[in-house]
Amino acid sequence: MDKARIQRIHDSASQRGDSSYIDPSSGLLVMTAAYHLRRGFCCGAGCRHCPYPPDVQAEAGRPADSASWEQER
Repeated sequence: MDKARIQRIHDSASQRGDSSYIDPSSGLLVMTAAYHLRRGFCCGAGCRHCPYPPDVQAEAGRPADSASWEQER
């Protein structure tokens, strides 16, 4: 995964006010951090661009073994 490319795509989508973008590697829909903030809470699903701190994510139910996308290879 080219993290720098993913971050550029995410940043462009966020600047346009888009809620999501298509991951170029998998073709899956990925929600932007701006979307998560507009939603107003962490769902605990381990979202790629979750803007909430780790303690809030854990409280929301994010699995302890769910690495953030920054930790993916």
